[in-house]
Amino acid sequence: MARKGTIGSGIMASYGVGKFLAEFLTGAFGAVVFKYYETEIGLSAGYAAVATIIYSLWNAVNDPVIGYVTNRRAPFSHRLGRRFPWIIIGLLLSAFFFVLIFAVPSSWREAASVRPLPVFLWMVITICLFDGCYSLWEVNYQSVYPDKFRSHEIRTKAAAISTAVGVLGVAAGFVVPPMFFEYGDVGSYLTSGWAVAAFTIAGILLIIPGIHETKEMIGRFVRQQEEQKSAPKAEQRFFPSMARALRHRDLLAFILLLFLYQSGAMCMTSSVHYVGDYILNVPSSGTTVIFAGMLVGTLISIPGWTILSKRLKNNQRMLLITCLVMALFAFPMTFIRTSGGFTLFMALWGLGFGGFWTFMGPAMADIVDSIVVADRRRDDGVLMGIRAFFMRFSYASQAVTFWLIHRLTDFNADPTSAAAKTGISLHMAAVPALFFLAGALVFHKLNTLDPKRIEENKRILATLDI
Repeated sequence: MARKGTIGSGIMASYGVGKFLAEFLTGAFGAVVFKYYETEIGLSAGYAAVATIIYSLWNAVNDPVIGYVTNRRAPFSHRLGRRFPWIIIGLLLSAFFFVLIFAVPSSWREAASVRPLPVFLWMVITICLFDGCYSLWEVNYQSVYPDKFRSHEIRTKAAAISTAVGVLGVAAGFVVPPMFFEYGDVGSYLTSGWAVAAFTIAGILLIIPGIHETKEMIGRFVRQQEEQKSAPKAEQRFFPSMARALRHRDLLAFILLLFLYQSGAMCMTSSVHYVGDYILNVPSSGTTVIFAGMLVGTLISIPGWTILSKRLKNNQRMLLITCLVMALFAFPMTFIRTSGGFTLFMALWGLGFGGFWTFMGPAMADIVDSIVVADRRRDDGVLMGIRAFFMRFSYASQAVTFWLIHRLTDFNADPTSAAAKTGISLHMAAVPALFFLAGALVFHKLNTLDPKRIEENKRILATLDI
């Protein structure tokens, strides 16, 4: 039984359900939506890419603003906390709007090739509504972590446990939807959408203990609200808050790394069903073994990364190492043409992915601590909103990558041609490897946090009680 004042493993696992849901929804969206509209509905890759770019630009306003607004107020915040209500509301709405993405009216679907505008608008509106609700809960969920888990030891343990739980969401996001849809059966995708919504609603029940805000957390929020009432108006506005956050070099290094990492991961996950359909010639369920390989690699890597982390005690360096591992094992998949080969290298890639996931939260928490110490205020919502924006903007880079490659390889004319298959291999492996490598180089160049400075920040933060 956990001692009073400590956080038990059960609470950490419950918090990890949020990672499960985040990756489950992101994986299901990324792996299915672009292909659904391009190859099942018949919307051209150009229209699908423009819709995705609009969606990403919406993120430019949506994520940081949601982080800013919810950082200041929430329904019943003095009883439930400033994060809890938004997380629950956002998850429920995300489930609903995910279904709508695949509910394109049948008459519009049939005329998509000659009258693409109605389908295009449906895609834009539904994915933007989904993303707005996703951001509402996910930004607040991420903001709970640095406030609830405060010491290095607790953060490392919470990250390891929540990563082990969360990685199941990665697998579920790729495995569950194909269980309910088949290539060529447009209506089955709506059934798949309902299945994803049902999984999400079930997850809400499991996440509640992990996102519950303690009396101490609520008390800190109430005190900050009182202090903000007397703060200069300029400091309370959105754009000054965002500009103040982006002046921190370590935050800039981190969000650029996340953008490049997420761009590579989105290209890979969005490519797998193209690989299954056009390179391996298997049914939608045939890609399950590939994702199973990634899951195995990810899970077995977590204990090893955790042990290494305890020796190095440097979350920033661990993030850099794991990003390089992902680049190393992604590139060879450019030349693979068998299910066994993809499964093996996805398992090897999962070794790096599991480590990156394990240290992403603690590394961000260390950066948040540094900013709180420097600014003498806690604007976690704004910071997480900026973080979410850069990560979610990766959808645009994925869409543009697919559009360019499909155009250059004449994918729409013959998706089974040698050129088209080469293009699929490029956006499955070579391009993601370049994204991961670029992210590692940028992070190495810009990041300045070291263990000594991180410990000093924790000491100061303990005295400030912010």
